[in-house]
Amino acid sequence: MTDNEEHVVLVNEQDEALGTMDKLQAHRDGLLHRAFSVFLFDEQGKLLLQRRAEGKYHSPGLWTNTCCGHPRQGEEIVQAAKRRLSEEMGIDTELQQRFQFLYRAEFGNGMIEHEVDHVLFGLAPGPPEADPTEVQDWTYADLHDLDADLRERPEHYTTWLHRCWPMILEHAEAIGIR
Repeated sequence: MTDNEEHVVLVNEQDEALGTMDKLQAHRDGLLHRAFSVFLFDEQGKLLLQRRAEGKYHSPGLWTNTCCGHPRQGEEIVQAAKRRLSEEMGIDTELQQRFQFLYRAEFGNGMIEHEVDHVLFGLAPGPPEADPTEVQDWTYADLHDLDADLRERPEHYTTWLHRCWPMILEHAEAIGIR
């Protein structure tokens, strides 16, 4: 990995770049940085979820959206999301930015997510070829079933999925996914 891959872009609340910092240090210090979350749907409108690998530095073993990551300095959001989607899930597909949101969450292991998270949607072209160091499992979930499970078993899902879920449902419905 290059130094660039291990850094995040620090931003203000308007998502204006302020510089870069080591990824782990930014998460230890809880500094606001740029991120993205990809949500891929199949032709039936089911969402491709991944279960994070046990070796992840936070939220290991939890179910979440198709893929997440951080753009490199100078890298456009869509380009970064496509790169990470290929690395993590072995998928190449077109992506469209839908919205962004700001959130902060503290984890019990001293890590803090404080992100301006850009959310992208795309069509899943088929089953993923997930990197086992990143992803321990994956599934396609019906949105109504997932909505119920998020309420019934919240501890099985990542914080950021909970935070953006109402917006995901709103944007999915706006493009005809129910």
